[in-house]
Amino acid sequence: MQFPLLSRSGVLFRLITEASESEEEEECVIHPPDIPGGAKTFELVAKFCYGVKLELTASNVVYLWCAAEHLEMTEEHGEGNLISQAETFFNQVVLRSWKDSLRALQTCDDVLSHAETLHIVKRCIESLAAKASTDPNLFGWPVLERGGPMQSPGGSVLWNGISTGARPKNSSSDWWYEDVATLSLPLYKRLVAVMESRGIRQDIIAGSLAFYAKRYLPGLNRRHVSGESNTHLTSVTLGSPPSEDDQKVLVEEIDRLLPMEKGLVQTKFLFGLLRTAMILRVSQSCMSNLEKRIGMQLDQATLEDLLMPTFSYSMETLYNVDCVQRILDHFLAMDQVTCAASPCSIDDGQLIGSPSLTPITMVAKLIDGYLAEVAPDVNLKLPKFEALAAAVPEYARPLDDGLYRAIDIYLKSHPWLVESEREELCRLMDCQKLSLEACTHAAQNERLPIRTIVQVLFFEQLQLRTSIAGCFLVSDNLEGSRQLRSGLIPTNEGGWATAVKENQVLKVGMDNMRMRVSELEKECSNMRQEIEKLGRSKGSNTWGTVSKKFGFKIKSNMCSAQEGSVSNQNNENSKVEKLKNRQVVKHKKSSSISDKASVSSIVPF
Repeated sequence: MQFPLLSRSGVLFRLITEASESEEEEECVIHPPDIPGGAKTFELVAKFCYGVKLELTASNVVYLWCAAEHLEMTEEHGEGNLISQAETFFNQVVLRSWKDSLRALQTCDDVLSHAETLHIVKRCIESLAAKASTDPNLFGWPVLERGGPMQSPGGSVLWNGISTGARPKNSSSDWWYEDVATLSLPLYKRLVAVMESRGIRQDIIAGSLAFYAKRYLPGLNRRHVSGESNTHLTSVTLGSPPSEDDQKVLVEEIDRLLPMEKGLVQTKFLFGLLRTAMILRVSQSCMSNLEKRIGMQLDQATLEDLLMPTFSYSMETLYNVDCVQRILDHFLAMDQVTCAASPCSIDDGQLIGSPSLTPITMVAKLIDGYLAEVAPDVNLKLPKFEALAAAVPEYARPLDDGLYRAIDIYLKSHPWLVESEREELCRLMDCQKLSLEACTHAAQNERLPIRTIVQVLFFEQLQLRTSIAGCFLVSDNLEGSRQLRSGLIPTNEGGWATAVKENQVLKVGMDNMRMRVSELEKECSNMRQEIEKLGRSKGSNTWGTVSKKFGFKIKSNMCSAQEGSVSNQNNENSKVEKLKNRQVVKHKKSSSISDKASVSSIVPF
């Protein structure tokens, strides 16, 4: 029964011949070397030798070809031997199909050394790369094989696969992501390298890398949004996630393959990859590269992305503030390079003509929100909080309301801070850049140092006086324009009624501002009285000491002079409505002089 095997295989012929010559017994036992593909493949080879019809498929052709080469089943041992049949089927059938090429490449993992010798792996990869780099809209393959049969415009399936103008169902550039994600990491790396050499766009390569990482790194899918499609995020083929060592290698390889360009992948994906890298404790170079990638597109991040827990046994802080600090440093370094490449001009403290103004403003708002979230952590040291807050440039914050909120939360969560530390912390914000709402809150905030409260009151009063002066100017201009219209152009009743309503709205706004200024002056008067009482109780030199500590000088008649200025403004405003245009101009000059005198009653140090 051994003659069919002898006639087809040179290796088996030599083994049986040697065993027959050495054995004296009738039985002949041979031990063939390891057959590529194992016992199942050898069974198929034996059936082929005995004339059983053998069906070649993409799933078994690689095994049979490698086994035939190993057993020397060449044409010398019979015409139409297994090697020639397997090679013909591979070239004419497998390599022409995306699906069959992918399946044949997957089977190469089991017989990798033999497949490499026969150049099967290289030819499969070249076939897949060529098909992936071809516009899928031009041909029925390979989208035809993945998305099912093509349909005519009416919806009927085309006969025999012949296209008559129908478009494939799936024609996006990421149609091959899910297929190649089934490959092992070594084969996938080689495929990506060949695709890059064929000129496939970097964003398409990066998308494939992100898809592959999500498939084999379970940590990336835990933060997956439920509203998004989850059809592609299937589980691993083996049914269980890779080991931690395999995941660690995968993270480092993804970092190495991913191009260092902005916007190729989503920022949320990079943050997920960084969290996974922290948990798996990858190399420091990999961690640094991931932080740089995030820093390049930090303006696209969200507050949820920044809230990364501290994955360490020390647990100094709840969130990894040091990592966020490094990411911010990378962003600022890149922003400086961008600003140097595109010159910009600065006018009145505002950056004009800089393309990076919007991103850095978004990052400043993001960092202020992050500071407010980490501020309640009692383990967060003051130097870390100050360093992160001070890293943002001053011009990046149009308003300091967000920074004030973070400082207030930090002071509330750290009541043991001494006065000097509180003052040092409050120097981070600019009281002139606080909104009226923030100023009102800060003026009544007992957690702030007295020096900061007084500065807030001063600048709030200054803002109100500036607003009042602006309202006077608008009112005067409006009244002058009405007189000009009444003297030159006849106006209708509707236009005059609208102008009267506008004037009434302006008057109401001015009255509200005057009331607010009066309240602030009363508060200043009460503060002066309290300080004088304190001075009388502790000595005559206490007032000078307190004034030096606050950093400004207060005249003894400050509040009284300011109250007088407000009453003068009310009286003069009643005269404005009765006098003519020239008297209004004179009154405007006198009121501005009185405003300057009242503002100068508080001189900042």
